[in-house]
Amino acid sequence: MKPTIADRFQPKLDERQAQSLYRQRPLALSPQNPQMQINGLPMINFCSNDYLGLAADPRIKQAVCDDNTAGWGSGAAHLVTGHHLHHHLLEDELADWLGVERVLLFSTGYMANLAVQQTLMQKGDLILGDKLNHASLIDGALASGADFKRYPHLDYQTLEKRLESSEAPTLIVSDSVFSMDGDLADIRQLQALANKHQAWLLVDDAHGLGVLGAEGRGSFDQFGLKLGADIALVGTFGKAFGTSGAFVAGSSVLIESLIQFARPFIYTTAMSPMNALATRTALKILREGEDLRDQLHANIRLFREGAVALGLDLMPSESAIQPILLGDSAKAMAWSEKLKQQGLWVAAIRPPTVPKNQARLRITLSAGHQVEHIEQLLAVLDHIQKNEP
Repeated sequence: MKPTIADRFQPKLDERQAQSLYRQRPLALSPQNPQMQINGLPMINFCSNDYLGLAADPRIKQAVCDDNTAGWGSGAAHLVTGHHLHHHLLEDELADWLGVERVLLFSTGYMANLAVQQTLMQKGDLILGDKLNHASLIDGALASGADFKRYPHLDYQTLEKRLESSEAPTLIVSDSVFSMDGDLADIRQLQALANKHQAWLLVDDAHGLGVLGAEGRGSFDQFGLKLGADIALVGTFGKAFGTSGAFVAGSSVLIESLIQFARPFIYTTAMSPMNALATRTALKILREGEDLRDQLHANIRLFREGAVALGLDLMPSESAIQPILLGDSAKAMAWSEKLKQQGLWVAAIRPPTVPKNQARLRITLSAGHQVEHIEQLLAVLDHIQKNEP
């Protein structure tokens, strides 16, 4: 007798729950802000990637309300009738901001990372990815048909050895800021290795754009670099921009190749024209937002100094992502629940999102957080730590 869906999955669901690995969706009842209603309760939110506090910015909402040139739905794929003027202008404005030849929009960062690797690479090619790359980068590599090897996290000596031993067309793939550890890849080394070994380079700058570099241009600008002809940059709008969607930036040949051959671009409905307009408005604010970036970095310093003083096992991150390593999944869940009981929403990150025995609290900071929010978080963490059984 063939199994039912319940036969196959109920034991797996039960096992995940028993291991403190079960996931549930919290219900937000207010706009994305440092202070929110979550599951019907008032919370100070330390889980959002809204790094500059733009997700509920009234200027963005007003720009959308004032526009009468586009409806919410795009109605079709970009290559049919879905490519609106707001999409076109957003791509041009992003290219100008980043100093690249062209930009192509995608509905999500996941789709962008699938598209680049599936399009550029084929059977017999080689993809070399950082061990801690985002799931979308891993899935894109697996779906490409190319050979896929992972090098130890930030271990560029091992990466170079694998480049030296490869005679196939090779793509190096890395996050810029790693989403669970918060540390930064050495973009200068990655670009140098790619140039030396005639490899191509894909960098996902989701957590760097808007936060790093002049005008928030991201990790390449932070290192004083420009994108070369064989480099693809993926950026997302769901973090510092405060909207949704993603893009790929690079050469005209890269972008035209994605338009012609990338299945995740060709066979999907275009993002909302209103979202494109909202993102255009966010880009203007972001480019002029040095005060927001300064405030974010001040909040990061305040939290790190306080956490170090408390003796918390803080991971080496200078980004807005500040993980506290706890190890055990049940312990991470218990700490997260105690924080929520005190009105502080902090997520417990557990395997398989992070390696086994590396469960953690993933605290993310925003320019919108006030000093008293951070001080309250530190005080409650101190209390939890001192009263552990």
